[in-house]
Amino acid sequence: MKIVIAPDSFKESMTALEAATAIETGFKKVLPNADYQKVPMADGGEGTVQSLVDATNGEIIYETVTCPLGNSVDAFYGITGDGKTAVIEMAAASGLHLISSENRNPLKTTTRGTGELIRKALDKGVKHLIIGLGGSATNDGGAGMAQALGAKLLDANGEQIGYGGGELKEINSIDVSNIDPRLTNIIIDVACDVDNPLTGERGAAVVFGPQKGATPEMVKILDENLSHFADVLKKDLEKDIAPIPGTGAAGGLGAGLLAFLNADLKRGVDIVLEFVKLEEKIKDATLVFTGEGKIDCQTIYGKTPIGVAKTAKKYGVPVIGIAGSIGDQSDVVYEHGIDALFTIVPGAVKLEEALHHAEQYTMDTAENIARMIQLTRV
Repeated sequence: MKIVIAPDSFKESMTALEAATAIETGFKKVLPNADYQKVPMADGGEGTVQSLVDATNGEIIYETVTCPLGNSVDAFYGITGDGKTAVIEMAAASGLHLISSENRNPLKTTTRGTGELIRKALDKGVKHLIIGLGGSATNDGGAGMAQALGAKLLDANGEQIGYGGGELKEINSIDVSNIDPRLTNIIIDVACDVDNPLTGERGAAVVFGPQKGATPEMVKILDENLSHFADVLKKDLEKDIAPIPGTGAAGGLGAGLLAFLNADLKRGVDIVLEFVKLEEKIKDATLVFTGEGKIDCQTIYGKTPIGVAKTAKKYGVPVIGIAGSIGDQSDVVYEHGIDALFTIVPGAVKLEEALHHAEQYTMDTAENIARMIQLTRV
């Protein structure tokens, strides 16, 4: 048997690699001679850096950069084992979790730290950037990111504008002549799982601004400022990015990455699937395991288990899903390639206990699944 184990992380309890190892350990108690291939997975959100570093025997690098409110923060990014690819989660430098609830204000927050992480990665000589969007504290359209990489966003007096979405109205012209030249020689893939445009009723400010601390009055200002920013981008860079799906992701960082870095916006799980060459590993497999912390009706919308399952179904390989919990209408995943679902929790236990014992629970569940499979082979 060839068994491919490709889970996402189980939030707050196991990394993707730890989950895969637990599944392998449990299965090996019953079927020790099978060919096991562990492939830590992610969908572009939290945990993507760790998963791709683990999948390639890479390393995580810590850097001090500008935090969303302008002071400093210790952030991180990953370098894959071959040294050719850097993996960045924008939330590491520009995330909402970095600001206390009473201090959240997207008129002031900046993506500059994300740009600084990109520059640090370029210093390592990488030829490929994978940037995960999501969890942002910002609504500046990627302006701070662009400034950190050498772009000049100038006001009517020829001075750089300040930080935050509230400053975008001051932009009179954009000069990219000094943007980091190394950006022209690399591939930039952006993990973006929303299709919101930059502005309007489904735009960055209206849809995502309130969760970042924006009042209704702030939302109106931010949307108008992003629209002005888009107009100047169109005038000076000849790029009409506002209507493009995904440009509203991460407070408009999707727009900034398109406009200034010529990045490609893709579904996060598709980027990871391609990067780890999962299809190549699965096509001759006997069985595939996948999973994440919770599997429910939302799992079918760009989450790792469905990406793995759809890949396996191309080759008729059965797929077992393992989760910390199985939520409402989870049976919809059966229509998208998963053949069986199992929860690792053995009964009614407190959340703290479930998180603490997640690896053991996963081993036990995998062992039980293996014993069931062995019975069918007798």
